Amino acid sequence: MLSISAELARVALDAAPDAMIIVDAEGIIRFANRQVSVLFGYTHEQIIGLGVELLMPERFRAGHIAHRHEYATALRLRPMGQGLTLFGLRQDRTEFPIEISLSPFQDSKRVLVAAAIRDITDRKRVEAELTRAREMAEEAREAADRAREIANQARDSADRANRAKSRFLATASHDLRQPLQTLALLNGTLRRMIIHENAEEVLSQQEQAIGAMSRLLNALLDISKLESGAIKPELRDFNVANLLEGLRREFASIAANKGLTLQVESSEECAHSDPALVEQILKNLVSNAIKYTRQGRVLLRGSSQDGAIRIEVRDTGIGIPAGQIAYIYDEFYQVGVPNNTSREGYGLGLSIVQRLVKLLNLRLEVASEVGRGSTFSLTLPAGQSQSATIALQPSVTVASAPQTRKPRVLLVEDDPGVRGATRMLLAVEGYRVTAVSSNSEALRSAQEEGKPDLLITDYHLGDGELGTEVIAAVRESVGADIKAVLVTGDTSTLIKQMSGDPNLRIASKPINAEELLAILASLLAA
Repeated sequence: MLSISAELARVALDAAPDAMIIVDAEGIIRFANRQVSVLFGYTHEQIIGLGVELLMPERFRAGHIAHRHEYATALRLRPMGQGLTLFGLRQDRTEFPIEISLSPFQDSKRVLVAAAIRDITDRKRVEAELTRAREMAEEAREAADRAREIANQARDSADRANRAKSRFLATASHDLRQPLQTLALLNGTLRRMIIHENAEEVLSQQEQAIGAMSRLLNALLDISKLESGAIKPELRDFNVANLLEGLRREFASIAANKGLTLQVESSEECAHSDPALVEQILKNLVSNAIKYTRQGRVLLRGSSQDGAIRIEVRDTGIGIPAGQIAYIYDEFYQVGVPNNTSREGYGLGLSIVQRLVKLLNLRLEVASEVGRGSTFSLTLPAGQSQSATIALQPSVTVASAPQTRKPRVLLVEDDPGVRGATRMLLAVEGYRVTAVSSNSEALRSAQEEGKPDLLITDYHLGDGELGTEVIAAVRESVGADIKAVLVTGDTSTLIKQMSGDPNLRIASKPINAEELLAILASLLAA
């Protein structure tokens, strides 16, 4: 009966999932189930009689002998997982992590210890993967925190850069134009004072040089403003016919001076976009068309097409070779003009056009044939039809009858050079001029000398004062809607909106003497 029970016990131990060994007080293995051979690589015959320390790496053996002796003097159950982290040593000398539970028992003669040994390689791998996952998650959180910090720093840097750009553009728009404004007005004054024919030619060449500098500066500032995001579109519905008529008035005489005809064909359609920026696009296109056309005509045509508004600028000019069309929007590129040669213009107009088209989300197409001309087609969204056409300001012809009294002009300009040049020009023309540099001085002049006939003021004055404030203050002081000219290099939306004042004219810097005097004459005659 006893032998049957022993056999059953062996069968049961062989079926256990863990390796099971029985060790005597001297640490000799007296029993091993089948899983021991699977786990350690020894056959059953090889493992019986071995010292249990041979199943562990050498670095643990001395310590284990001491632990085994302590355990023999204080026998107790030790559940799986308690105690030190242990490693097993296979017959092939490879190591693997294990857990051991100890259960002491006594037969008739001696004390024995049953040890259940479990391979925890998979569990350790999972724990290591979880630990690594937690470490990676922590690293990811730290990286995200660093990324947020870097993004915040980048955002702060971008904000500082944008503020710096805005300051530069505000300064450039005003201060860089001031010396050109002074030169242009001095040129006009000298032209009226010197009558020698050689001096006239010198002044004419000087005027051309000032004009070229002004056009280049304006173009570069326009590109800088578009690149920096300083220009914000103001979208609204507007009448296309009025826009094209304004372009006809501006460019008809320029085309005629080249022997060209400028034709305008338009219907009463409405478009939806920023009319001032669309006008700037078309001005560049019409100017280019006239520049590159030697004979024939330039046609400006607006029409409705598939629910959109299409505006064409068509010329009979030199045309663009197919291989060069891809480059016409590059800065300083001009068709048929080699580098480092004398040129008319600077090749910046179409670069500005491309940026404005992108800003307004419009479509611009070009078709061209060498020797027969080019067509630029701008497509805009259609707008709501307006009930009334915006009235156009008629051209004013100033009467040539002699005046008994020249108007008195109050000039407000903080830049001494521009103030002096403007004062001299107006004085040569016979105007009575009071020139001051600030709002307070302008108010004092109005109170002491009475209401001026005209007020001319720069937009950006010293100490943050604005020309608009000067106009409002002087008008309130004298109790009259004085006719005024606001001279500015600013192209902001606020400046555009002020153009609705019938007693106000806006002059863009740098303005030459003839243009300024024509504005004054038309304003006085209005």
